[in-house]
Amino acid sequence: MMNLTNAPADLRVEEWRLDASRMDPELDMLAEVLRAVVLGGAGVSFFIPFSAAQARAFWVEKVLPAMRAGARRVLVARVNERIAGTVQLSLAMPPNQRHRAEVLKLLVHPDARRRGIARALMIALEDVARAEGRTLLTLDTVTGSGAEDLYTSLGYLTAGVIPRYARAALNPELEDATFMYKELT
Repeated sequence: MMNLTNAPADLRVEEWRLDASRMDPELDMLAEVLRAVVLGGAGVSFFIPFSAAQARAFWVEKVLPAMRAGARRVLVARVNERIAGTVQLSLAMPPNQRHRAEVLKLLVHPDARRRGIARALMIALEDVARAEGRTLLTLDTVTGSGAEDLYTSLGYLTAGVIPRYARAALNPELEDATFMYKELT
């Protein structure tokens, strides 16, 4: 379990690299963050029960292949060399939409929240998108969530809300999703 209660201010946001010598411990940390977020009730595509093996499989089976194909960039936020948060940028767009990218899976470990980690990840992600020549970012989030407030504070605009879009993490209720966008300059 991550313990960041007295974490020093040595937050570092960087692109996650496929380094074979560090892959297993890095995957374990990413799986830990994902699992803690889901068990904390965040609507990020998964629901309980959600095992550590399932969390790790997401990274190995979905994220790594997309990274290797150049279709996804992954950023991590480290505190004391531990991964405390992550966000992904999907670059896999049809030919007529290569000007945009999709923000995926902004995750911050519950023990590390309210320390500016999500904001730092998003600001860094926007820089990566600009470097990739993307001028429009899109995303979806649970309507009324703290994430929606964060995105709004970063200049994302609401395109619309789809009711009963996805199952909640902790119960079978269906949650509304807010779709948002930001034009990068």
